[in-house]
Order: sequence, then C-alpha cells, then structure tokens
Amino acid sequence: MAELNEKSMAINNVSCKGGAGDTVDLAKNAGPHDASAEIINAKLILNGKRVDSVSGRTFAVRNPATQEIIGYVPKANAEDVHNAIEVAKRGKSIMAALPAHQRAQILKKTADLIGSHHEELSRLLCRENGKTIRQCRIEISTTQRLFVDFGEEAKRIGGNYLPMDAVPGLERMVAYTIRQPIGIVVGIVPFNYPAELFAHKIPGALAAGNAVIVKPPSKCPLTVLRIGELMLEAGLPPEGMQMITGSPDDMGDELFTNPAIGMISLTGSVASAVEIARKAAGTLKRTAFELGGTDPMIVLEDANLALAVEAVVQGRLTNGAGQICCAVKRVLVQASVYDEFLKLLVERVSRIKMGDPLEEDTELGPLISPSDAEKVHAAVQKAIQMGAKCLIGGERVGAAFYKPTVLVNVTPESCVMEEEVFGPVAPVYPFKDLDEAVKIANDSSFGLQSCVFSENVRNALKVAHRLEAGGVVINGASSFRPGNLPFGGFKLSGIGRESIAETVREMTEEKAIIFNDVL
Repeated sequence: MAELNEKSMAINNVSCKGGAGDTVDLAKNAGPHDASAEIINAKLILNGKRVDSVSGRTFAVRNPATQEIIGYVPKANAEDVHNAIEVAKRGKSIMAALPAHQRAQILKKTADLIGSHHEELSRLLCRENGKTIRQCRIEISTTQRLFVDFGEEAKRIGGNYLPMDAVPGLERMVAYTIRQPIGIVVGIVPFNYPAELFAHKIPGALAAGNAVIVKPPSKCPLTVLRIGELMLEAGLPPEGMQMITGSPDDMGDELFTNPAIGMISLTGSVASAVEIARKAAGTLKRTAFELGGTDPMIVLEDANLALAVEAVVQGRLTNGAGQICCAVKRVLVQASVYDEFLKLLVERVSRIKMGDPLEEDTELGPLISPSDAEKVHAAVQKAIQMGAKCLIGGERVGAAFYKPTVLVNVTPESCVMEEEVFGPVAPVYPFKDLDEAVKIANDSSFGLQSCVFSENVRNALKVAHRLEAGGVVINGASSFRPGNLPFGGFKLSGIGRESIAETVREMTEEKAIIFNDVL
C-alpha cells in the first residue's frame, strides 16, 4: 500500500466510502436471528414477585440489529416506585441482620446459576444490546466473576482497633470501629454493559448488607431482570432487591428524594448526575457517579505501532461499537510516526467485519438504537464541516449500524475531540512532543481513563503521572476495568470509585465504639 497521508487519500467530505461492512448487506443479512425465540413478557420484581406496573402500561424492547420487538417490559410509575421503597424499608433490617456468610453464599449461588445459564444469558444480551456474541459471553463471564468476588468481600468487611493511649488522659479507654450497611441503595444501570455494570453495583450493596432498588436500562433491561430472577432463586430475601423498569419521566422524584434512601449509585451521563444530585441534596444522600469521558490515547514515537493500532480497534471501534465510557476517544500520535500509524490503522479497520452480532466471526454489531446511530453520524458530519477529513467509514448502514470511522485533520477544539462520541469513531491528531500531548489530553472537562503507548518505561511513566484521569493504562487500551482496581474519574467524569473493596466500603457507614475506663 502506498504511504497513507491526507493528500493521497480520496476523501468525500459528505460521506466516506469503503471499509468495514462493504461486502455485507446488513439490511438483508441482519434478519431474524432466533426465529424460534418467543416474545418475552417481562415484569417488575417487587417483594420477590414478578408483577405488572400499577399503570398497566408497557414498552417494547427491540433487537438493535433487526429492529424486531423481542419483549415487552412494564412502564413503572410513581406508585410503583413508592411500593418498591416501602418493601425496601422492610428489607433494610432483614438484609442488615443476614450474617455475612449467608450473604456470601447467596452471591456465590447466584454466580453458579449465571454459569449454568451462561449461553442463554449471552444470547439474550446479544439480542437486546447488539454487542457481538463473543463480547456478550465475555460480559456474562465477568458478571459471574464479580458475584463471586463480592461474595468473598462480604466476609472481609472489618473495622480497626484504635490505640486510645495515643492521647494523654485516655489510657484507660479501648476503642474500635465497625462498618454497617448504609441502608437502602438505589442502583441505576446503563445500556452499554448492563449485566456487568449491574454486577459492579448491586452484589456489592448486598454484600455490605443493604437492601437495593434497581433501575435497569430502558433500552435493554431483559438480561438484568433475568439475573434478578436468578438472585431470588439463589435465596436472596424478597425484600432485599426490588427492580423497576421504565422512564424516569414516569417515575417521579421519590427515588431521589425519599429520606429512607441512603445512597444513589449511577452510571450514566453528566446531565443525569447533575439532576439526581440536585434532587438528592435535600436529604444529603450519598451519591456515586460514574460518568463519561473523552479518554485520550497517546502514542509516542517509540511505541509499538501495531499494538497501538489494535488498541484503537479493540478499545474504541469494535467492543460495544464504541459505546463505552472509558473507550479510546481521542488518538494523539507523535508527528514522526503519524503517517505510518494511519497507514496501519486504516488497513486494519478495512478488515473489521460488521454484521449479524450472533455470528461467531462478527467483530462489530449495531449501536443500541437508530437514534444513537444518527447522533454519531451527526457528530461525524459536524466534524467534517469543521474541517476534518474521513479516511474510512463515516456511514450509517441499515437502521443502527455505523461503519468504523477514522477522522484526521481534526483540531483539539473539534467536536469529536471535545465531546464524548458514543460510537465507533476515532479522531487522530498529530502532536510534536510529550509536553504538547499531555497538554491536549488534559485540556478537557473530563478525566475518566487514558492510555499511553511507549516502549520506554520512563517516557510512559512521565506521561502517566501527569495525566488528569482516574486511570492510565500503559501499552493497552483505556477500556480496561477489572473488578479489583478502583474505577472512577476526575472532573466531570464522576464522583467516587468502584471496585470490589471500595464499592463495599462506599456502601457502608463507619461507626466508632468506645469503652471508657476499662483498663
């Protein structure tokens, strides 16, 4: 292939032809995948029972690849929310009284049940979410492992002995701390990794002895609801977890304002977090927000370029169709290797297979909905109007598919560099030296994850320590989140950290107990 640069590329500033999916007629080939699958009539879970909304209303869940209806889910209203809170109030004392070994056993049994239903859950997730079947299997395996890990953590919640003789006059005192559940935790789960992100919140809250109220994502609630059923089968007290589905507009504000709620944990948008924080402020609830990012990837001139290219493909363009909060969002490449990097990237992107997500060799499925695909396309077109050029991709296919896209001639002020684009779009920008790369990376309202590629550990660490982000991955994509690492962001990317240990800690209260005059 001839050396790739902006002058040698044939660019269409309106749309960019070529690349992934050219040999696949998605409109025809993304047809009914599981023709034998019945329509799912899902229910709310209240007090251990599957029930309809008081309103009697439902909404449809569609397969993003085909736009077929695969299920109907109740549209909860304010009365349903109130009922869930009333059950959770009873569950608060029931869960707090449940011994740690029983909480651990319930979570471990749930993990076993997830394992025995692994393929069923994976295919259901694929059908309602649109990620490829291989990605869905990985998500369900991660979900299963998180339940195991939180089950183990339930048995490790401890306090500290405090040496009171450190203070003159207190030598005859003994003091120690314990951790107790915060009470009722509301978990709001997003659409992009619904099972896994449910598992980053809810088993942690239960491990700590809390009752929970779960709001699954409206666009793909079915897998989360099914896991909820398995949790009850595993022995979770019916008062311990309530699950309500529907639109926040129909549910009212009680989930955020009722003083019985101790904590709200959201993975979602900045706008949602600001609104929830405003409503929760009146009762000073604890909040944990994991929000968006414009996660930078810095490729230094001494990097392994093939490894960096694959990180863009896997960490931005294919996994979750780019709908990942910590995905690579801005690709900053040192000018001396910029052309070579682009050549390798475009060649690799041209080989991405986009198509039916249930096919084993598909690399890229659809976005979650046609409207989300349109948002991505609008961002790409806006960037082009601002002077960007599209090297490959830049097209919608069918209702919700979007070709993996590489943009150049972007500036740090371009919309695709300043804003979070939730789709398979990689803007690539050349920088002169390390200082400029760090400056551009940090010039953002967000600071979730980031990554740097370099074969020189000193250079890599120089960048890592200067980046304003909750996590920095060296020689790997920023879309990296094992359960044992604290995960969260700087600035508008969120409040608090989630991990096996820190989630449980955040969802408990610390109490000091002092014995006076005992020694």
